[in-house]
Amino acid sequence: MPFQIPHLTVTAVIDILVVAAIVYQLLQIVRGTRAFHILVGIATVAVAYQIALRARLELLRSMIALIAPYTGIAIIVLFQAEIRSTLARLGRRRLLGGYRRPESIEEIVLALKALADTSTGALIVIERDIGLRTFIESGVSLDSRVSRDLLLSIFQDGNALHDGAVIVQKSRIAAAACFLPLSVNPAISSSTGTRHRAGIGITEETDCLSIMVSEETGAISVAAFGEIERGLTPEQVEQRIDRHFDVARRTHPGGTSGLRPGQPYRPATIAVQDAIPGSVADDAAVFTESGAGARS
Repeated sequence: MPFQIPHLTVTAVIDILVVAAIVYQLLQIVRGTRAFHILVGIATVAVAYQIALRARLELLRSMIALIAPYTGIAIIVLFQAEIRSTLARLGRRRLLGGYRRPESIEEIVLALKALADTSTGALIVIERDIGLRTFIESGVSLDSRVSRDLLLSIFQDGNALHDGAVIVQKSRIAAAACFLPLSVNPAISSSTGTRHRAGIGITEETDCLSIMVSEETGAISVAAFGEIERGLTPEQVEQRIDRHFDVARRTHPGGTSGLRPGQPYRPATIAVQDAIPGSVADDAAVFTESGAGARS
């Protein structure tokens, strides 16, 4: 009997388009990560099973069928980081309205200018919707108002709190000397330092925006969605913050920042952990799955 193509209805077309969009988004999430190679391996095993079934290779079919029931558990274990990241992304956008622009952003921008001029390493993280309590508890609690002078004091070389990241919640510095998870994305250049990997890593797990100042060049970088932009000016950083919080175009004392109302934006986490010589970031801080940090 010849193969017949089923009649396509409007509902069927919508169904196909929705499934195709979901598959495309999943591929975009795992592209360039270790999860992609694992998916290729799983697909290879599935193809091998179909070949064994049709070619009546009973031994191969029995072996694959024996391990099939454990595939679900294996996927959860292997993809735990990707699953956590995906679920976090689903909750990033609010259904109604935008986001409040964090207060005291001007103070952070002023501190970035001074840190960049003196090539002082720093890493600042600005929280948005997803809480950073786990990372806050890894540092020293401050609960202080954000100010330029306080940030400069924290990241000053020799200060007891200069190692690690500063986490900002709304208009207050929640904690300093915080440990952040390092990104394990193989697409990131091997020359990327630990501080920048930490700034990228926190944005892979949450919707925060991280800002890093390099102690070698004084260059300012911003990480969001697991991606990093390098060599930004303080004014451009302010624009990225406004974009992250979906703030309409506005003029500040330091310049013009923001986007046109309604213009799409990409959420970001502001994490500043660009350490100065001898800091945790420079000494290759290690953040384990259990949340423990160590300096080698």
